[in-house]
Amino acid sequence: MRIDHLALWTDDLARVRNFYVTYFDAVAGSGYRNPAKGFESVFLSFSDGARLELMRTTALSPVVIEPGAQRMGLTHFAMAVGSEARVDALTQRLKDDGYPVLDGPRRTGDGYYESVVLDPDGNRIEITV
Repeated sequence: MRIDHLALWTDDLARVRNFYVTYFDAVAGSGYRNPAKGFESVFLSFSDGARLELMRTTALSPVVIEPGAQRMGLTHFAMAVGSEARVDALTQRLKDDGYPVLDGPRRTGDGYYESVVLDPDGNRIEITV
């Protein structure tokens, strides 16, 4: 078994799609729209086959949480970039472009080399080797 995809609610598909395409080399699909249900989504694919589904709704009211909040349930996901140098470079690029860097880059107690950043909607992303 493997995880096929994770899904994120957003109020701005284009903004979040562009973030993952620009910084994490995602490839965006053509998107899906169902006006009758007030729903639209786009799948982002990554080179190893993992996918992220970005979703927007006008029919529901997803709970808005504080950006970067630690909460029960899914609290972050990790993106492996291949080397410590790439963790450093991407973290600096995101910081320079105004995205919050919450931690790192650093080596964790369990041996990971990582940083923690927020996407445009405040979702935590660990950038790791």
